[in-house]
Amino acid sequence: MSKIACHVLIVDDEEDILTAGRLLLKQHFASVKTTSDPYQIPAILAASQIGLVLLDMNYSAGATSSKEGLHWLKQIKQLDPKVTVILMTAYGDIELAVRALKEGASDFVLKPWRNEKLVAILKTACQQILDRTMVSASKSTVYSTFHYGGFIGVSPAMQRVYQTIDKVAATDANVLILGENGTGKEVAARALYQKSRRATRAFEKVDLGAVSETLFESELFGHAKGSFTDAKEDRVGRMEAADGGTLFLDEIGNLSLALQAKLLSVLQNRQVIRLGTNKPRPIDIRLICATNMPLYEMVKQGTFRQDLLYRINTVEIQLPPLRERKEDIKLLAEHFLQLYSRKYNREGLTMNARTLHRLGAYHWPGNIRELDHAMERAIILCDANELQEEDFYFAPGNDRTPAAGTIEPLRSPALSEGDYTLEALEKLMVQKVLVKHSGNITHAAKELGITRTALYRRIEKHGL
Repeated sequence: MSKIACHVLIVDDEEDILTAGRLLLKQHFASVKTTSDPYQIPAILAASQIGLVLLDMNYSAGATSSKEGLHWLKQIKQLDPKVTVILMTAYGDIELAVRALKEGASDFVLKPWRNEKLVAILKTACQQILDRTMVSASKSTVYSTFHYGGFIGVSPAMQRVYQTIDKVAATDANVLILGENGTGKEVAARALYQKSRRATRAFEKVDLGAVSETLFESELFGHAKGSFTDAKEDRVGRMEAADGGTLFLDEIGNLSLALQAKLLSVLQNRQVIRLGTNKPRPIDIRLICATNMPLYEMVKQGTFRQDLLYRINTVEIQLPPLRERKEDIKLLAEHFLQLYSRKYNREGLTMNARTLHRLGAYHWPGNIRELDHAMERAIILCDANELQEEDFYFAPGNDRTPAAGTIEPLRSPALSEGDYTLEALEKLMVQKVLVKHSGNITHAAKELGITRTALYRRIEKHGL
């Protein structure tokens, strides 16, 4: 298992917590230091390259107010504003969580933690640290390297994207990111955040495509205890949690007209009212939205509000599909080759020129996400020390017409004449649905009416 190049400090007055945290996290991060005495924090920060601090909120015997944690949070931010702090406590308090986020904490973890969740939260935070370091290392507006934020690419189309992000990031202008599935809309949103003046504050992402209409207001605006049947405690909405930071609304084109009206009202007034209360709460957010849907056509058709579109797209960033940035396919493929070779212990695995040519000839309807999945699958299934074109599955009908002397494109999957067994039909159906959803297992399983696990079994059964 490869470790993330991030140095972690755990601060807690319980030795059991320190031991458990150190044993868990040292498997995933470059180094893990611990201390039970918060007064040692300044010395440890001065002597070590700590990038992330997991900080307990209470240290005095019987203390539950969390004032000590907030004090040390402020001290850490004064000593080194670049250090990411994640707070932890055994006493869940929503108002405290909001205050901690406003004071500069990156996240809030309840004890006892679940190992998988804690590791996931810390990995996300460390990746953001690494991304910020990468961005700050290159101040020039001439992008000579192929890394920019979380992007990889040297094509003219991507150079224009980088330049726009640089110009817009330092402002608080609302940004609308447009692009097909898999082009990196969330990567662009995080690049804007990491280069902004709000980079040390909260970054809240809401996938509006996954929020039901009935839960929309509760999720975004929050609710008071008892405001509806399952409201067993007060809850801070995502907009309020993002106060002082950045709010990223993904898949905004999925909102119904009724929900669009509610969102527009909040954006215009810059304040939210939790469900079950009458108290307006002011919010100060930088808004970034994204969608793969044709919003301008939707405005003409009356399915998206024109006034909301004007509100969210002070600046618009259009991400090019991978087929329009062919220069970047080799760079991306080599990046994924290194990434998954380490992950699956296939060090030394290479790609030949013929394989790279096929990757370049393919249309990539699922864009970078499809290339990512294709590379991972090929590395898992490859038996040799060199990736061959036969190790890849290409969606039918998406190869360019090859020039003379080049390889023939793959044929569309179809049943052999007379091969109408249930097994053959099942294989064909699974293939077609996977192609339709660009390899997205969750969406494909949903359309087929089976679980993700059942779909994985069928993929393995049919050698897909």
